[in-house]
Amino acid sequence: MENPDLGPDPSLLLVDDDEAFVRRLAKAMEKRGFSVETAQSVAEGQTIAMARPPAYAVVDLRLEDGNGLDVVETLRARRPESRIVVLTGYGAIATAVAAVKIGATDYMAKPADATDVTNALLATQDELPPPPENPMSADRVRWEHIQRVYELCDRNVSETARRLNMHRRTLQRILAKRSPR
Repeated sequence: MENPDLGPDPSLLLVDDDEAFVRRLAKAMEKRGFSVETAQSVAEGQTIAMARPPAYAVVDLRLEDGNGLDVVETLRARRPESRIVVLTGYGAIATAVAAVKIGATDYMAKPADATDVTNALLATQDELPPPPENPMSADRVRWEHIQRVYELCDRNVSETARRLNMHRRTLQRILAKRSPR
C-alpha cells in the first residue's frame, strides 16, 4: 500500500529486543506503506544505521546490549534529516529530554500502537500529534509497569516486591489476576 505522506523514501528501522512486539509493529507499519527493517540489539541497529540509514526509525530505549540512544546518535550522524521515535517502558522526563536532545523526533511510552507511532513519525515540527484514541486506563498502566519489573527481575516475586516497595503477598495477588483493560 502506497502512502503519499511518507515521501520518496519509506525506509523504517525498528530496533527493539522484544521479538513479538517488533514483529507485530513491523507487520502493521508495512501495511501503512513503510519498507521495514528490524534489529534486536544496539549493535545490529548501529550496523544497519551505518550501512543503510533509513528515513524513519523507532528505537527502544533499553536494549539487552545497551542504550538505544546510541543507535539514535549513529543514525543522526549518518542521516540528520531522519525522523526518529524513541520507545520505552520507562516513561521518565529525564530520558525523554536526553532522547530529544540527541535528535529523537518524539518519545513514546510502551506499549504504543502502530497508529500512534505513525502519527509521531509523520508529525511536522509545529504540529503536535493527536492524543491517543483509546489511552490505557490507570489500572492497565500500573499492571504493565508491574509486569515489566517482574520480567526484569527474572520473574522473582520477592525481588519484584522489594523493588516496587510492595508486600510480596499483595504482588502475588496482582500477578494471579487477569490484566485490566
